[in-house]
Amino acid sequence: MAADITIYTDGSALGNPGPGGYGIVLLSGPHRKELSQGFRLTTNNRMELMAVCVALEALRFRGSNVTVYSDSKYVVEAVNQRWIEGWERTGFKGKKNPDLWMRFLRIYRQHCVRFVWVKGHASTVENNRCDQLAVAAASSGNLLEDTGYDG
Repeated sequence: MAADITIYTDGSALGNPGPGGYGIVLLSGPHRKELSQGFRLTTNNRMELMAVCVALEALRFRGSNVTVYSDSKYVVEAVNQRWIEGWERTGFKGKKNPDLWMRFLRIYRQHCVRFVWVKGHASTVENNRCDQLAVAAASSGNLLEDTGYDG
């Protein structure tokens, strides 16, 4: 059964590049789940995009109706303006983060996803929570290697 799911995501890098992390809040009916992870060396845009990938990968059912709220114009406009389709046709030639964009497309196409841009560090409670999760993850001692980051 397809579910209606709301996702808030944020990514952060402490220095760009530098240590970074993502934060995610998943909401479905009465259910809430928070996810976060930090990385030793990455960029803000990678963390913003990785947050969306991880959030969509966490969904249990294919065909879910999903609304993703993100303060990343990089991610939101790439999808809403359909830039990603052209990038895919050219094999992401000359584009940053092709590994994450390909990962995103694999999971994005399994659901009905709508993206909404929200102003960062504003009054959106759940987006602010994602920012807190992302910064805490980037500042933690549990940092992974972002194997796709190519500096």
